[in-house]
Amino acid sequence: MAAKAGDNPDSLMALSTAFCLRNLRRTMCYLGDGNKLCLRSDVFLPSEICDKLVNTYMELVHSDSNFEPQDGFFQLFSDPRSTRLTRVQLREDLVRDRDLEAIGKQDLIELHLTYCNSLSARSLKTLASFRQTLVSLSLFGCSHIFYRKGGAPLACNEDDEEEEEQQRPASRQALDTDFSFQGFNRLRLLNLGGLPEEVDPEALLKPLPALTSLDLSGVQLPRAAFLAQWKERLASLVLYNVDLSEELVNTVVELGHLRHLDISRERTSKFKMTRKILTAIVQGLVNLVSLDISGHIMLDNCTVPHLEEAMGRPSIEPCKSSIYPFQELKRPLQFLGLYNTTLCNVTHIPAYKVTGSKNEDQVLNAIEAYTEFRPELAHRAINQLFDIARIQHCSQLLRALQLVIAALKCHKYEKSVQVTGSAALFYLTNTEYRSDQSMRLRRQVIQVVLNGMEQYQEVTVQRNCCLTLCNFSIPEELEFQYGRVNLLLLKILEPARQDESIQRIAVHLCNALVCQVDNHHKEAVGKMGFVKTMLNLIQKKLQDRMCDQVMEFSWSALWNITDETPDNCQMFLNCRGMSLFLDCLKEFPDKQELHRNMLGLLGNVAEVRALRPQLLTPQFISVFSDLLDSKADGIEVSYNACGVLSHIVFDGPEAWGMEEPLRDTVMDKMMAAIQSWDVTSRRNINYRSFEPILRLLPQSIAPVSQHWATWALFNLVSVYPSKYCPLLVKEGGIVLLEKVLELQTSHEETKDMARKVMEQCENFKEDPMETAR
Repeated sequence: MAAKAGDNPDSLMALSTAFCLRNLRRTMCYLGDGNKLCLRSDVFLPSEICDKLVNTYMELVHSDSNFEPQDGFFQLFSDPRSTRLTRVQLREDLVRDRDLEAIGKQDLIELHLTYCNSLSARSLKTLASFRQTLVSLSLFGCSHIFYRKGGAPLACNEDDEEEEEQQRPASRQALDTDFSFQGFNRLRLLNLGGLPEEVDPEALLKPLPALTSLDLSGVQLPRAAFLAQWKERLASLVLYNVDLSEELVNTVVELGHLRHLDISRERTSKFKMTRKILTAIVQGLVNLVSLDISGHIMLDNCTVPHLEEAMGRPSIEPCKSSIYPFQELKRPLQFLGLYNTTLCNVTHIPAYKVTGSKNEDQVLNAIEAYTEFRPELAHRAINQLFDIARIQHCSQLLRALQLVIAALKCHKYEKSVQVTGSAALFYLTNTEYRSDQSMRLRRQVIQVVLNGMEQYQEVTVQRNCCLTLCNFSIPEELEFQYGRVNLLLLKILEPARQDESIQRIAVHLCNALVCQVDNHHKEAVGKMGFVKTMLNLIQKKLQDRMCDQVMEFSWSALWNITDETPDNCQMFLNCRGMSLFLDCLKEFPDKQELHRNMLGLLGNVAEVRALRPQLLTPQFISVFSDLLDSKADGIEVSYNACGVLSHIVFDGPEAWGMEEPLRDTVMDKMMAAIQSWDVTSRRNINYRSFEPILRLLPQSIAPVSQHWATWALFNLVSVYPSKYCPLLVKEGGIVLLEKVLELQTSHEETKDMARKVMEQCENFKEDPMETAR
């Protein structure tokens, strides 16, 4: 059988790394003085393992809500004699100055810091400690690293002062002017994307003559000529969202060794790209293999008229290019960024990989190229993928899902990405694509959806996430995150006035999650406040005098969560559940589905002997007795009302303790109701166990309860023999039915039904495969 999309297992290295990080004290560490996390003295880890530990740690912190950040984690790598770090990637505000200081003695070759806004100029001093070994450095989006915190001195190392300093934001006035790249002689790759305006890039970069790759995204370059100092070495230059000028373009064209040039943009600009400029770039930079001009408006016509285009299928040969300047290329480009330009729509584009919006391939290329550093572009591209999946058909499903999952993980705090990503996932996981997806891939989808629900209380994200969860088999596919998903749904339902559509979807999910699960799951969810939340929703709907899907789903959810869980039944009674039952019955006398759900729930309560006295009031007994005559939803309401009364009268005449209504009168009415039911009725009910019914069989206290239980078994094994005959035999029902036949108090009609049930089970032949199993 062919493997499904995304079915490749994790490597042993990845599994082992994650296990160690989740169990640090059981594997590598111990708690030292002051509960400080310390590396065991017999542990020596090479760089391959240390790098993996640190980078996986960051990934788990950002993508797994069950993973708790460890205070002092980076201190484990403070001694290069026992741990070696060489390549480290750190993201976002979790990273502090003290974390970099902890690894300051390591001989780092690569250090990539992305959106680490908690870092201040203290970390510049730590960077200097890596100057002898660092080859690749990224400070992308670290907007505060060139500023001191509140003007504090850099050498503040005492613990109490450190804690105080961490609370202070970096002051935009306290620019650090002491840092220099002097001595970073091995540095070849540098990313300074988002460098603050107050920092002079020319002065900062002057000590780095050997750079081969430079990213100055979003950096103001008032004097572009300084870039010429690298014209003999620079192979990659990124000037995304840099205001271009004639001087800057002329300087770039002189950088003859460039292989990758990115002059794309997302915001509007006075600068217009012309055919002349594009031709000069292609002619001057003969070594180019990658070019990105996304976002530029072409001032004059760069494209070959449609009637003059080369005939035949789309070609990547430069000579056939539909874009005039690219006919000058010696060979096709490996990558060409044309996103948000009209050029992506032409027929012949001389590049192996193109970003744009013309087709699915271009859109996926755009998501892939721009996700890490350009969420504003990734968001747009994901929105276009959403349209493809919704209106057309996504032919590269695995790639699409993996790219959207990566974007949602990478930009957990970017609302625009979360909105479009969660919407795209809804269409990419629906029935049309489901059969092609592996369990592992679908679990990854669930994880990022729950991350979005946790991070954003905003209506659109919540609705998208809830709708996406509806595409999964519930509860089976959500069971690995069972507690978490229930908590998130209950949180959605907490507000007094929630968006109607979200409320409906969330209640539907809650109901599905507590249906057909083990009792320990139901008990755990009950303790989260499930019962109280559902009753609050019912109360609000009652106040609005509205019986809608939310009202019916809420009662259905209560029916499911109280099944064979006495604690949840007790919560229902404690939270004024019976009062709401009576109010709903009075307010909505004709709502059949509602009545069925409410009576099913009360059947569960009545199964708990310790709680039955709370149902034994004249008011409740009269209501249950009246409902015996109900024809609502076939026999379901009458059947469930009779079930409630069967358990109550089973406690005997001494427990009845009231004059009206009389116990015998109620039992006579029960018998009449049972005799009116059609035993071939198809049922809107699902039994996982017959135990509550079977306990009513071998007894003489309430023959009518025995009669109801026998009728229930007869109906179920007759209409659904393949499901219920094996269950009855498995739970010892045949032996108990034999005892019914032996009891003199059993009605003849009851005995007759008991024999027919036994005959049905005897005649039923199970599937041989099931027997063998």
